[in-house]
Amino acid sequence: MRNRKSGYGKCTDGLQHACPVEVTLDVIGGKWKGVIIYHLLNDTRRFNEFRRLVPGISQRMLTLQLRELENDGIIHREVYNVIPPKVEYSLTQFGQTLSNIIIQMREWGEIYAEQVQTQKTITSI
Repeated sequence: MRNRKSGYGKCTDGLQHACPVEVTLDVIGGKWKGVIIYHLLNDTRRFNEFRRLVPGISQRMLTLQLRELENDGIIHREVYNVIPPKVEYSLTQFGQTLSNIIIQMREWGEIYAEQVQTQKTITSI
């Protein structure tokens, strides 16, 4: 794991370490990490596949996010000794434990998007 900020508060009495919710958000939070994990749920991916699947992410940011997820033990980076170089990313066994969370986030996002669309329709009438 990365060296976490020391400013985490305690969200449970008697907890010796940072708030678990804050730690979780530090590992999978942000604009891109959840999306990267989502695209790894059922398949391994190569770097350029991510670039196609997530066109809004810059190459630098994708590299940074992949490295952080790898350092946190969420994804595995497999380098094949071939020319041209081939690198594949997959979820680790520990990373796979996030699948229910990511799927629930997707489902919640679908419901929220529908709610927002319904509100826009109502207010435009």
